[in-house]
Amino acid sequence: MIPRRFFWLFDLIGLGLAFLGAYVLAPRIQILVAPGGFLHLSWLEVLSPPLPDWIGQFPPLMELLWILLMMIPATLLFMEVFGGYHPLLWQSRTRVITSSLLAPLGGVSLVTLVLFVLKSPGWSRLFVFSLMTLSGLSLGAYRLTLRSYFLRRLNAGYYAKNVVLAGLTPALEWIIRYFAEHVASEQYRLLGYMSMYPDQPLPTMSLAGGTRLAGQTVPLLGEVSDLGELLIHHPIHEVIAIQPSADGAWLQSVIRDCDYLRVTLRIVPEALLIGELRDLQIRYRAEPLHLPAVVLKPRHLDSEALFVKRLIDVVASAILLIMLSPLFLLIALAIKATTPNLPVFYPWRVIGQNGKPFTGYKFTTMVADADERKTELMPQNEMTGPVFKIKDDPRATPLGRFLRKYSLNELPQLWSVLKGDMSLVGPRPAFQQELARYEFWHKRKLSIRPGITCLWQVRGRNKINDFDNWVRMDLEYIDNWSLWLDFKILIWTVWVVIMGTGS
Repeated sequence: MIPRRFFWLFDLIGLGLAFLGAYVLAPRIQILVAPGGFLHLSWLEVLSPPLPDWIGQFPPLMELLWILLMMIPATLLFMEVFGGYHPLLWQSRTRVITSSLLAPLGGVSLVTLVLFVLKSPGWSRLFVFSLMTLSGLSLGAYRLTLRSYFLRRLNAGYYAKNVVLAGLTPALEWIIRYFAEHVASEQYRLLGYMSMYPDQPLPTMSLAGGTRLAGQTVPLLGEVSDLGELLIHHPIHEVIAIQPSADGAWLQSVIRDCDYLRVTLRIVPEALLIGELRDLQIRYRAEPLHLPAVVLKPRHLDSEALFVKRLIDVVASAILLIMLSPLFLLIALAIKATTPNLPVFYPWRVIGQNGKPFTGYKFTTMVADADERKTELMPQNEMTGPVFKIKDDPRATPLGRFLRKYSLNELPQLWSVLKGDMSLVGPRPAFQQELARYEFWHKRKLSIRPGITCLWQVRGRNKINDFDNWVRMDLEYIDNWSLWLDFKILIWTVWVVIMGTGS
């Protein structure tokens, strides 16, 4: 979702455009409503000084700028008071329209008060009211447009978070029923639950190894000791651990796995779920599930910096795809001219963030049976660990060697960046067969969105033959991530490409 500060920026732009629009339209409207004008109504004369004082003689724009400078902070303040900066999906259409109209009204009221105190009859009240109207329209229009877009994506399941439960049977029954009755599937999907010990009784509504409630099956996914492997091989966004009143030693391993793999953890005391409170009340502060939980989230998960990173990815990849389209065409023609039997693009089927598989694309640089020949070339593998890499790969075509030298074969991955499967900067995604050979600590590199370039690429990837060192660089990036680090890596990447020290 869009952070609050960006709404401030959008509102600032909207008010500025409304100000310019009012300055252009007010003199023309004034002529139309003046005596003899097409839209003249006698009661409208109160909105503007008598003619001919203002016809064609509006003050210079800079002399009216104080109105905008006074209106902006007042409007933003009133927008905050009316709840206009709450997440758009939490606001009804009525709330959006009301706050968008009332906030500029509050700003105009302040301007009008100043004009009244100064006893200044020379200012066009028609301009002020035009500014208020256009401001309300601009603030409301873009909010309603964004809200409609977010609602469509919400109903399509784009924002649904996959949730796994962990706890003892009575509490599991309570929370599964709670999800079925109170939690929309468009927001949270209950994937299953983890048991505390092998012979833990299943909830009473179990059917064939799973729990069925409200037409949905909630399967048993294993024991809590298996949680780490589950988190890396399945796209899971949150874990809800129900802390029992006694024997909660298992919770330490849940906390450790969620912390290492950067998955949100909600710890809910069992006593608050199945107990009864007489006078004490649970106070929720912006808690979407309305559960009495201690919420542990990864750093930057909902940060504005992460939103900016995604915004940069979208804008930069879109611009580069357009600007580089002639180069794409030349490379495609060169591939077909030199190797007509090969496709232009190689489908790159890999595993992304939180174990989510996706298909990216690269320009084809190897012969048709490259994947089949990997087994016979395995003795020449120069990389220790699960990754296969040969500096002078005999499977590469002559054109492919040139493309790989200058990393031109990577350019189609910009499409994966635009779609959201990848980022410009991030750890390399994993092939499925590689992931099966990862050690547990290796898998943390997949806890963030993979990227086209990262520290490994810019620190001389041809000189690094130990997969463990490669992963340590990825973990260094994860632990020290910032927008500034991304910027430095992108600059280093440009230098590496120019120098031709790619694959």
